[in-house]
Amino acid sequence: MKPAQFDYHRARDVQGAVRLLNELGEDAKIIAGGQSLVAMMNFRLARPGHLVDVGGLHSLQYIQREADGLHIGALATHHAVETANLGPDFAVLRDAMRWVGHYPIRTRGTVGGSVAHADATAEWALLAILLDARIVVESVRGRRTIEAGSFFFGYYATDLAFDEMIVEIVFPNRAPHAAVTEFAERQGDFAIVAAAVSLDMEGVEVVGGSVALAGVGATPVRSSAGEAVLATGGTFADCADAAADSLELEDEGMFTVEYRRTLVRTLVADACADALVAEKVSS
Repeated sequence: MKPAQFDYHRARDVQGAVRLLNELGEDAKIIAGGQSLVAMMNFRLARPGHLVDVGGLHSLQYIQREADGLHIGALATHHAVETANLGPDFAVLRDAMRWVGHYPIRTRGTVGGSVAHADATAEWALLAILLDARIVVESVRGRRTIEAGSFFFGYYATDLAFDEMIVEIVFPNRAPHAAVTEFAERQGDFAIVAAAVSLDMEGVEVVGGSVALAGVGATPVRSSAGEAVLATGGTFADCADAAADSLELEDEGMFTVEYRRTLVRTLVADACADALVAEKVSS
C-alpha cells in the first residue's frame, strides 16, 4: 500500500523543527529514520498531513559520557550505540541492540524515534524504564525533562505534546550488572515478552536490583514484586516467580496468560543470570 497524501518539510535545526511543529499543528509528525512511521503510513495506520524531516540534524547524533550519566542524542542510530565504546557501566545498552530488528533497521532507526514511537515491546522503552532514564524534549516554549516512568502512557502514547520533539535521552545510573533478553517468534520480530534486569552488588553479593518487563501490558513496567525478592536476598528463581505471578494478564490471540507467564518466568531468571556476569564479560 501507499501512504495518504502529505506535505514534506525539511528542518535545518532543532529550533526550525519545533517552529514547524508549532505552526503546522497536530496534523504534523516528525520523521527521522522512518523505520516505524513509514510502515504505519503505508498501511494507513498513520495519516499525518505534514512530515517534518529532522534526519539531517547532525547535532543530535551524539553519544557522550558526562558527569550526570550517559547522554544519547535523539538521532543517534541503534547501530551507533551497538558499535560505541560504552564501557562496562552502560554496556547493557550496546548489548541490547542485537535484539533490535535487523541490521538495515539498526543503521537507519534512531533512539529518539523508538522512544517517541513507544511500542510496548521496544527495547529502548524497556531500557528507559529499567534504568530510570530522563527524556529531554524541546518546543518553542523551551526544554523540559520527563522521567521515563511518567513518559509512556499506553500503546503508542506518550507525554509528548504535539509541538514537542525529543532531543536527548539521559541514562543517569551506572548499570555494570545489567542484561536484556527476550523471545520472539522469528529473529528481528518484536518480542512477545522481554525482560531486563539491573543488579545492585556489594562485592559478589546481590543486594537488590531493578526488574523491567515488556510485552505484558500497554507499556513496559517495573516489577516491584521481583525487585522485592532481590532486595531481601531471594534467589533468581524466586525473583522470576514473583515477577510472573504478580502480573495481571489476559489472553491475546494465540498467546495465553499461562504462556506469557511462563515466558516471563524464564526470561527474568535468564536476565538475572546474565546480569550477574555482565561486567566481567564487558570488561
